[in-house]
Amino acid sequence: MEKKPNGRNAASPAGINFIMNFRRLPFLALPPLLLTGCMVGPDYHQPSAPTAAAYKEVANWKPAQPKDDAIRGKWWEIYHDSQLNELEEQVNISNQNVLQAEALFREAAAAVKVARAGLFPTLTANPAFTESQASQNLTSRGSGGGSGGGRSGSTSQSLYNLPLEATYMIDVWGAVRRSVQVNSTAAQASFADLENARLSYQATLAEDYFSLRGLDAQKRLLEETVAAYQKSLDLTTNRYNSGIASKGDVAQAKTQLETTRAQLIDVGVQRAQFEHAIATLTGKPAPDFTLEESPLTGTPPVVPVGIPADLLERRPDIAGAERRVASANANIGVQTAAYYPSLTLSGSTGLEAIQLSQLFSGPSFFWSVGPVLAQTLFDGGRIHGQVQEARANYEATVAAYRQTVLTALQQVEDDISGLRILENEAAVQEEAVKSAQQSVDIITNQYKAGTQDYLQVITVQTIALNDRITANNIRTRRMTTSVLLIEALGGGWNAAKLPGNSGVADVPEAQTQIAKGKK
Repeated sequence: MEKKPNGRNAASPAGINFIMNFRRLPFLALPPLLLTGCMVGPDYHQPSAPTAAAYKEVANWKPAQPKDDAIRGKWWEIYHDSQLNELEEQVNISNQNVLQAEALFREAAAAVKVARAGLFPTLTANPAFTESQASQNLTSRGSGGGSGGGRSGSTSQSLYNLPLEATYMIDVWGAVRRSVQVNSTAAQASFADLENARLSYQATLAEDYFSLRGLDAQKRLLEETVAAYQKSLDLTTNRYNSGIASKGDVAQAKTQLETTRAQLIDVGVQRAQFEHAIATLTGKPAPDFTLEESPLTGTPPVVPVGIPADLLERRPDIAGAERRVASANANIGVQTAAYYPSLTLSGSTGLEAIQLSQLFSGPSFFWSVGPVLAQTLFDGGRIHGQVQEARANYEATVAAYRQTVLTALQQVEDDISGLRILENEAAVQEEAVKSAQQSVDIITNQYKAGTQDYLQVITVQTIALNDRITANNIRTRRMTTSVLLIEALGGGWNAAKLPGNSGVADVPEAQTQIAKGKK
C-alpha cells in the first residue's frame, strides 16, 4: 500500500482512532454511577384518613333488592335510558372542559419525561470552521533600523473543528430521582383530576337531563290542567248564560285558566335553559341542539353504597389529593439534596486540524475528561428556607387530603339521607294527590248540584294541581339525588385505573381512548 509522507496508512478507515477513543468515555462514568443508591429526604407513607365502619343513614334506609357490588364502568346505564346513554358518550369526546383536563394531563406526563432526562448524560456536538488571519503588526519582523523593515507574508489559516462533549450530573443524593417522583405523582394527580372532571360533567349532564324530563312531565300536567280548566270555564259560562251561576264565577274560572297558562309558558323558559346547558356539556352549539319532549317516569334505581373506606379507592378527587401528598413528600427530598455537594462528570473529544484533508487522521484527535465538585458554602439560609417551605407544603397537602375525604363522607351521607327522606315524602305526597283529586270530584259535583259556590271548586282544584306538581318535583329530585349519590361514590371509577409511576408518561393510549370515547 502507498504510504503518506508521515508514514500513516492511507487506506485505514477515516477517524477510526477518534471513534475508538470516544467509545471509552461512557465507561468513565460507570464508577460514579455506583454512587447513586442514596436518596435523601423522607420516604413516602400514605397518610391516615378519617373514615367510619359504615354509613349512618344506611341503617335507616333499606332499598329494595340491595346489591353488594359496586357500580362499574358506564354508571348512567343503570337508568336504562337510551337518550341519556347517547348524550353521556358525547361528554368524553366533545366536552371542552374534559378535553382541557386531558391536555393538562398530557402536559404533566411530558414533564415526567423531562425529569427523567436528568438521569442520563447530555451529549452535544458543535462542528465549526473558522478562517482567521493574525495582525501583521504582531507578526512582522524588522530587517534593520527604521520603518522600512520587511514584513512577513500572510498569516491567515483555516481551522476545522469537530468536537463532541458529554456532561453528566451524578445523582449521588437522589435529587433527580426525587424530581422524577415529584413529576410522576403530580402527573398521576393530574390524571385523577381528568377523571374527576369527566365524572363531574357526566353527573351534571344526568342532573340536567332528569331536570329537563321533569319539566316535560310538568308541562304535560299543566297542559292537561289547562284543558280541564277550559272545560270548567265552559261549564261556568253555560251556567251563567242559564242564569244559574254569577258573572263572578265566570271571572274566577277565567282567571284560574289564564294563570295556569302562564305557568305553562314559564316551564318552557326553564326547559330551554336546561336544553342549552346539555348542548354545552356535550360540546354542541346551543342553537343547533334539540331534545324531543319525553316526560319523566319511574323511580331511581338501586345504588350500592358499599362502606366508607371504599371511597379512598373509588373517588378520583381523593386519589388526586393523595397523589399530591406523595408529590409534596418527594419535593422535600429534592430540596434537602441542595444541602449536599453536586458532582458533575464532563468529557469532551473530537477532531481538530488546520487542513480538511488532515481532519480525520490520528493526530487530529483530542480528548479530556474530569469531575467537578460544587458545594454551596453560604446562601443566607435559602436552602433551609426551601426545605421548610417544602415541609409546610407537605403538611398542607395532607390536611387537604383529609378534608377531601371528610367532604366525600358528608356528600354520601347527605345523598343517602336525601334519597331516604324523598322516598318517604313521595309516598305521602301520592296519598295527598289522591285525596286532592277526590276533593275535586266531590266539590265539583256539589257545585253542579248548587250546594257549593265556585270559590270552593277553584280552591280544591288549585290544591290538587299544586299537589301533582309537588309530586312531580319530588320524583325529579329523587332522580337527581340518585345521580349525586353515584357521583359522591365515585361513579364507576377505581384507583386501580391510575397509571403507575413507570408508565405515567405513556399518554398516547389514554389520549386515543379519550378521542374515541372509550374511557
